Amino acid sequence: MPGSTTLGPGHGVDAIDHPDAQRMTRVMRELHRLLTATGPERLTDAQATALCGGDAHARGELTAWVERVTHELERATA
Repeated sequence: MPGSTTLGPGHGVDAIDHPDAQRMTRVMRELHRLLTATGPERLTDAQATALCGGDAHARGELTAWVERVTHELERATA
């Protein structure tokens, strides 16, 4: 579908507008930067834990997931 990016698990598909997918890409890129940054801009461990549903040990998994999804979104919106 021109002007959209397809998202879905394979059996049910939803599409979002291309500008929304580009915006999501920017947000995910910034989230990744904040997770991996050093210094005052870095998300705190408490903030990362909150994003991981309370799992304090999931920061690395969240960071890897954000990076992977960001790359997929970048490819889809290029």
